[in-house]
Amino acid sequence: MILAIETSCDDTCAAVVTATGEIRSNVISSQGIHDRYGGVVPEIASRHHLELVGAAVNDALARAGVGLDEIQLVAVTQGPGLVAALLVGLSTAKAVAAARRLPLAPVDHLHGHVAASFLADPGLEPPFLALIASGGHTFLARVDDRGPGYAVLGQTLDDAAGEAFDKGARLLGLGYPGGPALERLARDGDREAFEFPTAARMRGLDFSFAGLKTALLYRVREMDSGELQRRRADLAASYQRAIVEALSIRVERALEQTGLERLAIGGGVAANGPLRERLTGLGARISVPPIQLCTDNAAMIAGAARDVVPLPFPEYLDLDVYATGERALAVAG
Repeated sequence: MILAIETSCDDTCAAVVTATGEIRSNVISSQGIHDRYGGVVPEIASRHHLELVGAAVNDALARAGVGLDEIQLVAVTQGPGLVAALLVGLSTAKAVAAARRLPLAPVDHLHGHVAASFLADPGLEPPFLALIASGGHTFLARVDDRGPGYAVLGQTLDDAAGEAFDKGARLLGLGYPGGPALERLARDGDREAFEFPTAARMRGLDFSFAGLKTALLYRVREMDSGELQRRRADLAASYQRAIVEALSIRVERALEQTGLERLAIGGGVAANGPLRERLTGLGARISVPPIQLCTDNAAMIAGAARDVVPLPFPEYLDLDVYATGERALAVAG
């Protein structure tokens, strides 16, 4: 049995997963306080992790019907993410593992999103193309095995897709998290009403969303309050369409360039309905995890831990976290 802990951002997560990939429990405790600030406040997030992580672990064990004595491996997100938030999870994992002299598997958050596909689709076998699109990271990778050494083919040059959704939602006066709110508003709009850039002329497989965000900002500034209120749904639908197209264009290019016939998607943005529909139409065999495995969760961390070399006690006691994805993508690539 693997007990996993994930606290990279604002969700306090714990899960119990078997060595064969059976999810026995997957607890996700959303803090529900950051919407008033329009985004995650790191200090507040870390304080709430301190309050919630013990209860999340206990809940995960209870739902799985196991005790700590039945856990053979502890897994935890080492990075990337918010440093203070990550430290809460890592410290908790160290304490649980060290108290029982258990091994500990430090897992990269991005590897976790890739590994979620294996949990969702046990029949998925490498090689395949993976699109990971989350709040802080967007990249395409060729996955040739189940380990963390996937080959990065393209990544964001500025904002990630999730950040583009959040910033767009903020410009339209929507709440946080922005992705779901913008998707809901877009259902009542005309996606052809406005033309927003998709960076389609940009060569290669890298992504760029900064220009798209700026284009929406200019559109909003051009409108008076009355017109903006009338056309918010059209703006949301057109803006969402541009994000979906920017992602889909590069996925299609990558499939053509690599000759791969399988596609897996992950990350919070993978929960977006129009994106799922658009990618399904590309003709590749597609693996789409359920929504609870797309957003931050500990089950994917446990899934990734199955293919990570664990550290024995006491080697992990001085383990530290890392904040950015550059380290992970450099190693993966």
